[in-house]
Amino acid sequence: MTSISADTSARDSGTFAIGGDLPVHRLGYGTMQLTGEGVWGDPRDPDEAVRVLRRAVELGVTFIDTADAYGPFTADLLLRKALHPYPEDLVIATKVGFVRTGPGAWVPVGRPAYLRQQVELSLRHLAVERIDLLQLHRIDPEVPVADQVGELAALRQEGKIRHIGLSEVSTGDMDEAARTARIVSVQNRFNLADRAAEDVLAYAERHDMAFIPWFPLATGELAKPGGPLERIAAAQGASPSQLALAWLLKRSPNMLPIPGTSSVGHLEDNIAAAGLTLSDAQFDALTAAV
Repeated sequence: MTSISADTSARDSGTFAIGGDLPVHRLGYGTMQLTGEGVWGDPRDPDEAVRVLRRAVELGVTFIDTADAYGPFTADLLLRKALHPYPEDLVIATKVGFVRTGPGAWVPVGRPAYLRQQVELSLRHLAVERIDLLQLHRIDPEVPVADQVGELAALRQEGKIRHIGLSEVSTGDMDEAARTARIVSVQNRFNLADRAAEDVLAYAERHDMAFIPWFPLATGELAKPGGPLERIAAAQGASPSQLALAWLLKRSPNMLPIPGTSSVGHLEDNIAAAGLTLSDAQFDALTAAV
């Protein structure tokens, strides 16, 4: 493993072109933690949230993942306050498809009229004319997939969406959605301790799609005192979180981790993971530890 340089930035994580035409640095940032408890309302320290977003861009982050449901709209408005007018190379991905009925409550709603309304609100709150990557936050089981994805495809034809992605789906869902529109990304839960979506990752690789793992730092038992993650991290002078992110970046060239935090210090620690390169032996040891 290489040591972490003082000038390490997200640029060191490499690049991936979403949809073939949106190049981003692979280590990005997710905004969900820039809200209150239960992903509801304002964060405890809105000024620090603004500092986090600005520092992320300073550290070379060019891919930020958000959603209308975060707050709701709290994260989007903080993004606008912190970064608008946005840097030319910044790609903002957002999601629609949830109704928030209270703290910790998430209800999937995929009716076409609702999806269109939420896209229009996202455009307004983010202050953009087109959303670079619009992901269906969840497939609503009460609405045909073709209707949900078809509405996003119509919005793309109208110039309001550039690319379409999916979130928390199976390979079968992806095949079904692809019959209606081109899908360029998938955002499923995936981390060192939870690799249930391996088949979805393989699908993304076969189709040259971005794979955006949410909850990338959930290392669970691996990071406990004396656990394999802590042992390897301590031996290399890195934090367990940095090691977990380095593992994801090595796992696949299509992987775009989006660790979130409400602290500038934690952000800087996470971004430093871009400067770590796991040896094959270290990667295999961590992979086999689960």
